[in-house]
Amino acid sequence: MKLIVGLGNPGRKYAGTRHNVGFFVIDQLSDRWGIPVTKKKWHAFCGEGRVHGEKVVLLMPQTYMNLSGEAVRPALDFYGLTAEDLVVVYDDLDLPPGKIRLRLKGSAGGHNGMRSIVQHLGTDQFKRIRIGIGRPAPFMATADYVLSTFAKEEQDVVATAVEDAAAAVDFWLQANFLQAMNKFNAKK
Repeated sequence: MKLIVGLGNPGRKYAGTRHNVGFFVIDQLSDRWGIPVTKKKWHAFCGEGRVHGEKVVLLMPQTYMNLSGEAVRPALDFYGLTAEDLVVVYDDLDLPPGKIRLRLKGSAGGHNGMRSIVQHLGTDQFKRIRIGIGRPAPFMATADYVLSTFAKEEQDVVATAVEDAAAAVDFWLQANFLQAMNKFNAKK
């Protein structure tokens, strides 16, 4: 069984913002696999299904970004899963819009949602897919930037990145994460 978590902030106010690209990927996987993400559990929306012979749980924490670990930890515990069975998809300021990067482990890198998950799991040894959102202009506060929507000229590359991230998760279920890294990190 695998737990696939997309990070974002709940509510209409934040729908479509840069900070919610993790939610975009869960929506994409939900559509692709026919798994509705409508059950409310562990301060999250979730859905369960079977994909490529593997049971999967899609999870969208509704705790607000800074408390994401409060939804991820109980989901892992409920299913008896470990960090090895987890992949987290989230936004990254250090990657240009449209770029994705898969990693087997790593620090939170200043991302508050990841910091919360690392704190609640007690480890940074779990898979992650980062989706680039770029950096704000020098005059703009980072918090305002991540809570803003994508510029018109960024929307196509971000939509492609969301599709690529969903494809990477799908590929991982059929192969392994290292193979997914080799395939999707090399993609231009």
